Amino acid sequence: MAGRLAAEHDDVVFVGTPGGLEARLVPEAGVAFRGLAASGFDRARPWTLLTSSARIAASTVTAWRWMGRQRPDVVIGFGGYVSIPVGFAAALRRVPIVLHEQNSVPGMANKAISRWARGVAVTYQESAAAFAHPQRVVLTGNPVRDEVLTAERAQGRAAHGLPADALVLLVFGGSRGARHLNSELIGLREKLLAVPGLHVVHVAGRLEVDDVRAALAAAGGDGAGRWQVLDYVDDMGSLLAASDLVVARAGATSIAEITALGLPAVLVPYPHATDDHQTKNAAAMVANGAAEIVSDAQLGEERFGDVVLGLLSDADRRATMSDASRALGRPDAAARVVALAREVAAGGAHPITDRSTEDSVV
Repeated sequence: MAGRLAAEHDDVVFVGTPGGLEARLVPEAGVAFRGLAASGFDRARPWTLLTSSARIAASTVTAWRWMGRQRPDVVIGFGGYVSIPVGFAAALRRVPIVLHEQNSVPGMANKAISRWARGVAVTYQESAAAFAHPQRVVLTGNPVRDEVLTAERAQGRAAHGLPADALVLLVFGGSRGARHLNSELIGLREKLLAVPGLHVVHVAGRLEVDDVRAALAAAGGDGAGRWQVLDYVDDMGSLLAASDLVVARAGATSIAEITALGLPAVLVPYPHATDDHQTKNAAAMVANGAAEIVSDAQLGEERFGDVVLGLLSDADRRATMSDASRALGRPDAAARVVALAREVAAGGAHPITDRSTEDSVV
């Protein structure tokens, strides 16, 4: 989103936490970055509510002062704790606010700020009722990076050393990794490497990669180079485009990228996600035949292996799932959110009531 606006010659500043991944990735993308401290609290340690509240209050003052100098035309919030001080400051400065909610169950930050938002873009229609002003909600889909949308299969395979005629299984669980998913996948090593022509690309996460490599070696090795273990991938688009089947958690960004490229998937929702929102995120893909769902509790059962191996052996089923996945994708989501932000910045209708049926007001 920030990159798209910057490419359209808008003056964009991305606000994030100083220690977050965005502090590195945003400047690398050529977008100005401003760090702002914000964090949640641990319910098991009630006193952290005081420290987190004090931090957010201080950051609200910082953001308020900064907005007084910069006078932004619009603030676009994507949730997360840093959105709270930015949103409060924008409300105090009467800067127009647009929110985007990527998950099926809205987070605390977006729900709190929504009372002042002039427009709320959502990925899932059912999330509209959770906001303060449902009549201001617009269904846009979840923005996907341009480099994902333009990724090509042949180039992706060449970039990652994968044979052009290979059957490619991509497995990932997020930047930090997913220990349970990683370990159960290694448990399927013998069966997976028995699949003719199969290459596994296993993005284990930075915290898990050493343990996964050790476990793979102990289980018998990488099958003569047929099992790649990576810590993290910046260019996920090319890796997705190179793949025939994806096994992943059901985060909103992952689902948006998977459907934008029309890939069949086995989704394993993170069991500790707030309000089990990853299971709800996966529901549309499963209902439309684009994915199979395996609960985290089922990873240690035969079902996980049966589902993955069954899809790897059934090209026709994967093709059908791929068509269903592509039908759910919204490659124009970023353009829709940008259009909403421009309308709000220009003083557009409030509440928003002039959408076409396709853009549906929810």
